[in-house]
Amino acid sequence: MNRRSKQAPVQRDDKAVINDKIRHERVRLIGADGEQLGIFTSKDALEKAYDEGLDLVEVSANASPPVCRIMNYDKFRYEQKKKQQEAKKKQTTVETKEIKFRPKTEEHDLNFKIKNIRKFLAQKNKVKITMRFRGREIVYSQSIGMEAMQKIAEELEDEAIILAPPRMEGRQMVMFVGPKTSA
Repeated sequence: MNRRSKQAPVQRDDKAVINDKIRHERVRLIGADGEQLGIFTSKDALEKAYDEGLDLVEVSANASPPVCRIMNYDKFRYEQKKKQQEAKKKQTTVETKEIKFRPKTEEHDLNFKIKNIRKFLAQKNKVKITMRFRGREIVYSQSIGMEAMQKIAEELEDEAIILAPPRMEGRQMVMFVGPKTSA
């Protein structure tokens, strides 16, 4: 048996070059308060950062000379992570819900499904309405199928917009509806 005695090295998510890792001869230095301090050797810039009890972080490696900033790197990473979490909270995801029924679905059941569609639309989700045809029911696709889809579209015209009109996909008829925008 071949077992690894050591664990794989931990991958760091940040790609910033900080403190002793900065290998440039001269750097343009920006202070902790954002003011430009001038061009220093890496060693002097690192010393200046240590005197303030902060880190020297490479901001722009492609500039000539490279730009470094004096900052509390751990606090900076923490704030960046918080910003990403905040942006993720504000992000809305639109799901596509699906309602399935058959040509022989009774009126009451159809109304119940329409009520569910309204509930999905109120949650700002798109809805895929699918009518399945089994066996010989396929001959009714253009008559009963279209009538049922039109009835659903008419019932929902106040709350929804039709994103894709009814169309046949194999042995089923599909229609997509989405919530009306409040703009």
